[in-house]
Amino acid sequence: MTNATRTGMTTTMKRFFLTGTDTDAGKTLISAALLKRATMDNLSAFGLKPIASGSEQTSEGLRNRDALLHQQYSSPRCEYQIHNPITLEPAIAPHIAAQQAGVNLTVQSLTQACASGLQQPHERQLIEGAGGWLVPLNDDQTLADFAVAQGAGVILVVGLRLGCINHACLTVQAIEQAGLAVAGWVANGIDPDMDAQEENLRYLHQWFTRKGIQHCGTVPHIPGIQAEDDQQLAKVAALLRWPE
Repeated sequence: MTNATRTGMTTTMKRFFLTGTDTDAGKTLISAALLKRATMDNLSAFGLKPIASGSEQTSEGLRNRDALLHQQYSSPRCEYQIHNPITLEPAIAPHIAAQQAGVNLTVQSLTQACASGLQQPHERQLIEGAGGWLVPLNDDQTLADFAVAQGAGVILVVGLRLGCINHACLTVQAIEQAGLAVAGWVANGIDPDMDAQEENLRYLHQWFTRKGIQHCGTVPHIPGIQAEDDQQLAKVAALLRWPE
């Protein structure tokens, strides 16, 4: 967690980097719901998607659905480019999409691109990663290095499916080895047909509790949920809480 005074602001805010156990763990749904939860709790909140691939051309330029959700549920909202400074069109790994677009991705360049977002004086600041914890920026650096540079506490979204225990344990180990604390975790039901889901959840609960990591909520599988629908998302937000 970061004190806002580090960047010259006068208000105190809590900054979190949200990552998942893998691609499609449900990071964006949980990010949007946490931003909505902050609003429900009368807190200002800002969502930052530093780099987003898989975007579409619009009359206003490239736009990414995940980043638009960050903008929609931030309170107060900012211009799109502040929520998502690097927007790439191909729906492929960000470092490959950046190479194809001639964009030089490094921790330094990404931090500079995110400067306006990182300076937003909201009470809660949520930075959503891409894919899992070790998604590359280039041949030598990853998004994990960017998270370390921001000194953020990490929220881990565990996508509930076969293999989630191993993925969760390995991700926590990698986060801690990088020198960051896992501030909280969310269980997200992405596979409606997962066998022994309750048994897996029971193990995850006791494992995270033993490590002193807060449980920030469990979201069941919700078929056809439209995160853009404020009422639908509010139901997800009600199941969550921010780390203390």
